[in-house]
Amino acid sequence: MTDFGAIDALLAGARKEVPLPSAEERRTLREELNLSRAQLAQALGVSPSTVGGWESGRDPSGEVREKYAYFLEGARTKLAAEAAEETSAEDSASSEDDADSQDDAPADAGQTEDGRDDEVDVLAAPQPCVLCGEPARHQVAGFPQHLDPAECGSTGAARSQPQPQSERGVRVVPVGRRLQTADSPDLIGTAVASALAEHSGDVESATEALVKRAIPDAMALLDHSRMGGRYDVVAHPWMPDVLRKQSSRGADQIWEARPKWSRSELPAGKHEITALDVNGAYLSALKTHLPLGQLEHSTGNHHDRRRAGIHLITPPDWEHDAYLPNPIGSRDEPGPLWVTESTLRLLLRISGPKYGLCDPPEIHESWTSGATEGLLEKFRIALKDARDRAIADNDEVTLEYVKAMYSKFVSTMGESNYNRELYRTDWMHLIRSQAFANLWWKAHRAYDEGLMVVRAMGTDELHVIGDWRAVFAEGRGVTEVKVKDVYTVGAG
Repeated sequence: MTDFGAIDALLAGARKEVPLPSAEERRTLREELNLSRAQLAQALGVSPSTVGGWESGRDPSGEVREKYAYFLEGARTKLAAEAAEETSAEDSASSEDDADSQDDAPADAGQTEDGRDDEVDVLAAPQPCVLCGEPARHQVAGFPQHLDPAECGSTGAARSQPQPQSERGVRVVPVGRRLQTADSPDLIGTAVASALAEHSGDVESATEALVKRAIPDAMALLDHSRMGGRYDVVAHPWMPDVLRKQSSRGADQIWEARPKWSRSELPAGKHEITALDVNGAYLSALKTHLPLGQLEHSTGNHHDRRRAGIHLITPPDWEHDAYLPNPIGSRDEPGPLWVTESTLRLLLRISGPKYGLCDPPEIHESWTSGATEGLLEKFRIALKDARDRAIADNDEVTLEYVKAMYSKFVSTMGESNYNRELYRTDWMHLIRSQAFANLWWKAHRAYDEGLMVVRAMGTDELHVIGDWRAVFAEGRGVTEVKVKDVYTVGAG
């Protein structure tokens, strides 16, 4: 006879396992709250290595799964609330200004053509314009800026620094009259099709022609991607001497923190080492904090996260060279040096309570301007999407063309005769340094996940011992790595 009571009890106690987010999101949620694995493990009653396993793809079960899911959902809610508060604070930074001040704004200030708010506020007191440095009475999305181009000193009316005669002015796009774009034309696809047609389908000739025109085509794509953007930028600003070459064939004074590191010793025995190649290093590095306007000088040991530029610092001592590269790269000379925003933010992050790997750097002086991390984001995404499509379609012509566009774009922003449209040596150094910083973080991730890091070179080469596929995704995408070489060292 069937025990219906037992079945009822079984059904009453049965339930589907609570869903969990992806392994990548689990780790991101914990790190965004500045919590260590040890802290979370203690709260859940498990070991830190168990938490590491969950963040690598293994799933917990039973009661601990419910506790872990509860933490992840709470973390997601907390981060979303904090992000909403920050956005609200930025959007309403000057919303309590009196009505008389609001009447001074242009009639269409604060709205786009379809009537939507556009984050324009009247400042209680004038602040330096992010583009020219002269006093401005308004701010756009948190940055002080002249709304009338005639008032902006970057047009030549009032400059605080001597400017070369060749400098171009800057357009400050009036609020409410920004270009509204529909579906963007495929400039990259059109150029490739045209080159192939012009060379009768000859892949080699078409590729060569596209690579030769990569710089002007990249600038055209940048201009198109900037349509409707909040800001224009100073394309040919005055630069401080530290950003100028010391001789015709020499370099300027900026240290890019290029890693060239090898582990000094390996454990006894025979080891298989995998040399990993990081895809699209400079393409990924386009997402970095870039200064919008002319750089302004400041002194003191203070870092403003709303600004970006270059900084004279005394770097901290690095005591982990036996297993991790120095974040400022291979430098033998002691004392202060000029670094970029990318390097400084890396040092500040790893010196904080979450990592505690070194002391904070000491900042002596800075050249900075108001900054945003998304300045080149549309440009980067257009290149990334074209690259992804080319890989999927096995289209080597487009792949080589896109690679030439972003690599030459970065390399010709300095004192180059090949790119007269954009002269931002500071941007060139910042993007390069961001690529080096991104490689350092990959080395740190490898070490944190239990791999042995053997070498880190330039922007895209990382040598490791261990099961690297449990840490990094393999492939040709910009978030993936591919095998460059496999070799053996030591005696068995």
